[in-house]
Amino acid sequence: MAVSAMAYGDAVLSAFELGFVESGQRRRLPLGQGWNHRFERADPVREFRWAKGGESFAGLYYSTTVGAHVGYESWLERDRLILLDRDPDVVGIASQPFWLHWHDGKRRRRHAPDFFVRLGDGRGRVVDVRAGDRIDRAATESFEETERACQAVGW
Repeated sequence: MAVSAMAYGDAVLSAFELGFVESGQRRRLPLGQGWNHRFERADPVREFRWAKGGESFAGLYYSTTVGAHVGYESWLERDRLILLDRDPDVVGIASQPFWLHWHDGKRRRRHAPDFFVRLGDGRGRVVDVRAGDRIDRAATESFEETERACQAVGW
């Protein structure tokens, strides 16, 4: 999808695309066009890994905030999810709600944040959970680009 660099008044809004699932259909829109989607109601964009004996600890947590199960892929994600569920400002939570796509100048990149949270005042928040000793260069770059995209849309 080619979009003019200033199509939305800010080059960042055109530099990123959001890939998400809506009513069972995969969609992909420029950030400037898709940022206001209700991601707190989104289905995960990829399946969770349930490998027996694996390094991760995936599961489902019943969130009273959303009245349904929300997926997680590690104990750290589960713990963050519990904290989000207990936060009175949080009114919606979804795990892996979208792919954020961009080009880093050399190749196409993408990242699925761990959670999207909707706050009571209507603002959105993107949450990534990773142990500090497991943040490599690629993760750092993904988190920086995710932060740049989020700042452009007020998340």
